[in-house]
Amino acid sequence: MKIATQNQAFFPENILEKFRYIKAMGFDGYEIDGRLLVDHLDEVKAAIRETGLPVTTACGGYDGWIGDFIEERRLNGLAQIARILEALAEVGGKGIVVPAAWGMFTFRLPPMVSPRSLAGDRQAVSASLRYLDEVAARTGTTVFLEPLNRYQDHMINTLADARRYIEEGALRQVKIIGDFYHMNIEEDSIAGALHANRDLLGHVHIADNHRYQPGSGALDFHALFDQLRRDGYTGYVVYECRIRAEDPAQAYRQSLAFLRDC
Repeated sequence: MKIATQNQAFFPENILEKFRYIKAMGFDGYEIDGRLLVDHLDEVKAAIRETGLPVTTACGGYDGWIGDFIEERRLNGLAQIARILEALAEVGGKGIVVPAAWGMFTFRLPPMVSPRSLAGDRQAVSASLRYLDEVAARTGTTVFLEPLNRYQDHMINTLADARRYIEEGALRQVKIIGDFYHMNIEEDSIAGALHANRDLLGHVHIADNHRYQPGSGALDFHALFDQLRRDGYTGYVVYECRIRAEDPAQAYRQSLAFLRDC
């Protein structure tokens, strides 16, 4: 399994040193913040050349969600995502991870009444995905649509929700990303959802059931990795987690060693 990581607070700040550190730790790639990539594109290119560590994907680094309630902010976000996709194309990255929104609204906490109808939600997200589908086609990249749990987003919570947008929009450059943490909350079966959407699954985020490092909680990573292998998944699985340990670097290494045996 190809395993990559997002940034962690204990990683070096310098871009080249960060790439060296991630590679030395044993990871196969780096999922970069989109703004860091765009603002420091030449440095990132140089770090890739020196270390051979690929930028797999981008996550975050833009203002305005694809399902934003505020139209100006949605359009601004789309312009920034387009620039990130262009930068990813320059460094050989696969694409960018995007949810409908994060932390904007949930039906599970007050006020529990959305300022926009469900039909309005679908219209905004669909329009954004159609635009990004065209940008991704032009740049040879992919948009990875991420379902989040019900407490962080009210629009796309399951892999089936994401699939509906892709199929209804006949989107060619949009795939699904499965996040084990969110799936643990929303799916009846993580393995079952991965299998049912294997044809559209393009990317995977990993954390344990409590959002801390894999191997420190209750998820059965052996079974989930076996499911991915049986379904012929060849993409990356990327750490997106917090770390609960007195020595975070040691805990991270131990977690990666654990996954290598899964």
